[in-house]
Amino acid sequence: MNTRTQLFPSSLSDAVTRPEPVPAPPCSWRDAAPVLTGEHCALRELQVADAPLLVPVLTDPEVMRFMSPPPATVERFAWFIDWSRREREAGRYLAFALVPHAQAAPVGVLQLRQLEPEFRTAEWGVAMAPQYWGAGLFLDAARLLLDFAFTELGVHRLEARAALANSRSQAAMRKLGAVQEGVLRRSLTTADGQRLDQVLWSLLDEDWRQLTAQPDVLLVH
Repeated sequence: MNTRTQLFPSSLSDAVTRPEPVPAPPCSWRDAAPVLTGEHCALRELQVADAPLLVPVLTDPEVMRFMSPPPATVERFAWFIDWSRREREAGRYLAFALVPHAQAAPVGVLQLRQLEPEFRTAEWGVAMAPQYWGAGLFLDAARLLLDFAFTELGVHRLEARAALANSRSQAAMRKLGAVQEGVLRRSLTTADGQRLDQVLWSLLDEDWRQLTAQPDVLLVH
């Protein structure tokens, strides 16, 4: 289950070309990432100790099939975790570990990055272990992340990309109430060098308010 083209920065240069950080309000998520708790899982900030646990998950061939190459070593993933914390403190990015209830080890990663200052427009992505696909974790974790984005970050427009050939991700986007806006031709380069089409999906803040007001939408905590 994967969304988002470039889930991970490829080098330190990706971090130094970002816009200047904006001033932070006191006691914000920039000081400490929140822990988000749902029905099946919790989302917490990535920790360095997660690196040896998540590298095998993200380098699984089924996971890598529809996404850009992740950090392939524990050292590179530890660098990514350190980079993600600095980006959070600068107010530009958040990365969460997906942890099912009743276990300590993470089984996936969810990310939010701003496309417009102060997160007015943002993009999100998910990658998780194949053995948990179809177990309810994706929708639970996605709703937690989306609710945080719209209610806490103040996102107006949230975008996601999913490979056109990834029917599971396309179905998940529809279940979340996202709107399909178009096809981005040959916009994803995978680890084996393939160039794949992607579908651009979006949700607006007013969409999310309407969806969460409906009784058949799972409310998050």
